Amino acid sequence: MKSRGAAPLGRVLRAAVRELRKFAYTRPIRGAEGEKPGRRPRLGLALSGGFARGLAHIGVLKVFVENQIAIDALAGTSTGSIVAAAFASGCTIEEMATIARQTRWSSFARWTIPRLGFATNERMESFLLKTLPCRTFEQLKLPLAIVTADLRTGQAVIFREGDLMIPLRASCSFPGLFVPIEHQGRLLLDGAIVNNVPVSALPGMDLIVAAHIRSNGLHRRPTSLFEVVGESFRITLNSSQSSWREQCDLTIEPELADYRWDDFGHADELMAAGEIAAKQALPTLRRLLREQTRRVKESGSREVEKSRIENSGARVESQVFP
Repeated sequence: MKSRGAAPLGRVLRAAVRELRKFAYTRPIRGAEGEKPGRRPRLGLALSGGFARGLAHIGVLKVFVENQIAIDALAGTSTGSIVAAAFASGCTIEEMATIARQTRWSSFARWTIPRLGFATNERMESFLLKTLPCRTFEQLKLPLAIVTADLRTGQAVIFREGDLMIPLRASCSFPGLFVPIEHQGRLLLDGAIVNNVPVSALPGMDLIVAAHIRSNGLHRRPTSLFEVVGESFRITLNSSQSSWREQCDLTIEPELADYRWDDFGHADELMAAGEIAAKQALPTLRRLLREQTRRVKESGSREVEKSRIENSGARVESQVFP
């Protein structure tokens, strides 16, 4: 025969268990990277090639910094790789702009006897050593991917660790103009051959923005071998745009039709063009960030609730969460 106090005692114990579970299941659940639900979306920025016109990327970055839009990872090709490396190294926009104004062809290249290229960018290493506070990927303040191309295999070679200088030189070795860089048994060239806008080198991001240095063509007869090669290169790149555009959420394209590939003397105008384009894209970027923030929070809430059920010991008969 059950005692009279058994039922009240059972109710008390069940209530205690419920309160214990409530306390346990409402604790913050950390993700793989130690982040709590409700974190802001991770943003990746891909910077294309563009030779001198790639200085416009500095203007794009200026708008991000002034509007406190955090960048979580960078990927760069050719000139975009140098600008990305400078930013990831911790250079300020003012420091980058000063370097851009002082940069000329002779800062990083010299003509050579033609064999595999008309010029060598050996000088670029000393230029980079003076410019960048970091020497290796591991010293960078932000994750960085540098895209190069293997001349022998035609495949993309992406660097994310180790020495910075060789990958940067290789990513800027425009075919036909610069001698390829020999490294680890490979002949490396400008990454634009295989991935001019390296959005695919930014895995794990919630939002990807691409800064693309668009070329509208010469609209005149070429006057040098380099313009012939450059225009041929442009045609090839334009035919492969659909793949990277489909992988990014927003594209920023400065208007640079009036500037030549080697217009280093117009650094201020090039940076201003990048700034204008980024400001025009800012409302769209803010909207995308709001939308992604909402999705991230909703996803975090679902994970918390799912964990409650899984840890409760209860049997779940149907799939509740997508």
